[in-house]
Amino acid sequence: MSIQTAPQSYYPALAPEGQALHSPSRLVAIVVTHDRVAHLRRTLRRLLSEPDCHLERVVVVNNASTDDTARWLDSLDMPRLDILHLPRNIGGAGGFALGLEHARKAHDPDWVLLMDDDARPYPGALAEFHCADRDRWDAIAAAAYTPQGGICDLNRPTHDPFAQWSTLLRTMRTGREGFHLGAQAYAGHAPVPIDGASFVGLFLSRRALDLAGLPDPDLFIYGDDAIYTLRLSRAGGRMVFLPRLRFEHDTTPVPDRHAPEQADWPVWKAYYLHRNALILYRLAAGRLFWPICLIVLLRWALRLHRFRGRRRVFLRLALRGIWHGLRGVTATRHDTVLDWARQ
Repeated sequence: MSIQTAPQSYYPALAPEGQALHSPSRLVAIVVTHDRVAHLRRTLRRLLSEPDCHLERVVVVNNASTDDTARWLDSLDMPRLDILHLPRNIGGAGGFALGLEHARKAHDPDWVLLMDDDARPYPGALAEFHCADRDRWDAIAAAAYTPQGGICDLNRPTHDPFAQWSTLLRTMRTGREGFHLGAQAYAGHAPVPIDGASFVGLFLSRRALDLAGLPDPDLFIYGDDAIYTLRLSRAGGRMVFLPRLRFEHDTTPVPDRHAPEQADWPVWKAYYLHRNALILYRLAAGRLFWPICLIVLLRWALRLHRFRGRRRVFLRLALRGIWHGLRGVTATRHDTVLDWARQ
């Protein structure tokens, strides 16, 4: 689904006129990267153009990239840049967990900002953050847009579909539209309380980290942000979506993340996709997990024919992911998953 919104010329270059800054906050950004040096160059250029008072440090977690990422990062001479080169790829979940732990110990920020290497704030976004009434919230989610100016569907914040029967019934009728924020929330200016968000333009306070700890590094990829933010919300964390806080996410969406149709889609991802989805459903649904699980498994089975790649390997990885997701097993090493994909 493509949702269009205001043109890019609307995005403010400065904070709203006459709006005073609240008490200063020390902000540190965390960027996790793997083999996308072109995206990373654009993202760091945008972040490091911010004044020190808006962004004190940028922690880059280089997830064992095999392209030119390490050499390029080491060539930079920028005091605000803090680079962590990892010997092996620990995934987005592991990268954010490690980056958060390092940022807390090395820089002791008031707030941290999470983003992928292909995501970056629009000019004025960090000024908007510092103008916001941050004392009311423990986590703040930005509005993520595609480079074309449409709402990035992958990063729409959510309400907890199981918090109220009305939300659950709406979700059963309309699917994702029942609990994801829609275009109306993006078009307004008012803060919208939420229960979940992605790690693209997510600001976390010290209190949020005290409540929720670190993301689960064993999740590796897919759903780690949804699981983390839902746990934060369930622990009493106050989360909000600020539509004036805008980010760009230069990503290529998969048409259906639960039945990828692209023949070149890395088949190993099927394991994490199915395992982590079931872990998220169990956390969200609670006592309703098993009836929800049966519906989800039926939908996955009906969509299997749409995968045009290595269908047999995909099925084997998906079944292993489902089995581990039902049992809550997350200790599988990524090297093992890659071996399964090569069989």
